[in-house]
Amino acid sequence: MSETAVDAAPAPNPPAAKPLATARLPRWAPLATAVGSIAVACAIGAGAGLDSHIQWGLIALLLFVAGSYLITARVEGRRQARDRTATSLVWASFVLAVIPLYSLVETTISEGVKVLDVTFLTHSMNNVLTVDPGGGVYHAIIGTLEQVGIATVIAAPIGILTAIYLVEYGKGALAKWVTFFVDVMTGVPSIVSGLFILSIWFVLVGSAPQSGFAGSLALTILMMPVVVRSTEEMLKLVPNELREAALALGVPKWRTIVKVVLPTAVGGITTGVVLAIARIAGESAPIALLVFGSNLINTDPFSGPQSSLPFYIYQQYGNGNDASWNRAWAAALVLIAFVMILNLVARGIARWKAPKSR
Repeated sequence: MSETAVDAAPAPNPPAAKPLATARLPRWAPLATAVGSIAVACAIGAGAGLDSHIQWGLIALLLFVAGSYLITARVEGRRQARDRTATSLVWASFVLAVIPLYSLVETTISEGVKVLDVTFLTHSMNNVLTVDPGGGVYHAIIGTLEQVGIATVIAAPIGILTAIYLVEYGKGALAKWVTFFVDVMTGVPSIVSGLFILSIWFVLVGSAPQSGFAGSLALTILMMPVVVRSTEEMLKLVPNELREAALALGVPKWRTIVKVVLPTAVGGITTGVVLAIARIAGESAPIALLVFGSNLINTDPFSGPQSSLPFYIYQQYGNGNDASWNRAWAAALVLIAFVMILNLVARGIARWKAPKSR
C-alpha cells in the first residue's frame, strides 16, 4: 500500500492586530488648557472693556470646559472627551463656589483691618457717638461668649441624650415622633425661635426679657437639632460588633453605651457640638428680640440687656456713617475669626480622636 504525500495548503495570514495603545494627552494638558483659557479670557475681557474680574473668570471657565472637550475629542476620542468634560465641570463648579467665599473674606479683611486693633477689642461703645471714630467691641464679645456658652451647656447634654435614645433605645412610635420633631426643628428660622421664647417669657413673667439668658434659650432651640443629628450619625458609625461583644460578656446596656459606644464616637460627637456652636454664633434675630442690645459692658447674662457680635454688626451698619461702617466691618472680621477658630478646633478634635491604625 503506497503512501501518497498530500501537500498541506498554506495557512492564510492572520489579520493584523490593532494596537492596544491609543493616543493620550500628557498629564500637563489640563494645566496648559487652563492657562491658555485664562490668557484668552484676559484678552477678551480687556478688549471688550469688561471691568469686573469675575466676568473674566467666567469667560475663562467656559473656555476651559469647551477647550478640554475639543482637545480631548481630537486626540483621545469623544468618549474620553465626555469624561474629561465632566471632570472639568466639577472643577469649574468648585471654582464658582470658592469665588464668592474669597470675595467675602477678602472684602471683610480689607475693610475690617482699618480699625481693628487692641483698643477696639478692649473697649465698649460707652460714651462714644455713632458718628465719631473710636469705641470697640469688647461688650459684644462678652455677650456672645456668655450667650453661646449658656446655650451650649443646655443644648449639648439634651441633644446627646436624645441621640442616644434614638439610636440605642428608640424603636416605637415615640422615637418616630422625636425624629419628626427634630427634623422640623432643624428648619426653624431663628426669628421663629426668638418669637417663641418671647411669647413664653411674657406668659410666665409678664414683662420683656431684656437678658442674655433669654437669647440663650432661643439659641438652644437652634442648636439642639444640630447636636442631635450629628451625634446620631456618629453613634450609627460605631460597629455593632463592639456592642455585641460587651453584651456577650454580661455588661449591662447602659454601661456598654457609657464605656464602649460613647468613647468610640466621642471625636465625632465633639466635632458636631463645636460645629453647632459655630452655627448659632452668627444669629442676630433672637438677640434683637430678646436681649435688646446695649452699648455698655454687662457681664450678668441674667439681668439687663446685652449685646453680641452679630447684633453689634447690624446696629453699627444701620447707623449709616463711615465710622460706624468701619466698626461693623471690624466686628464682622472678629466674628469670622471666631467661627474659623471653632472650625479649626473641630477639625483638630476629629483628627485627635480618629481611630489610629496599628
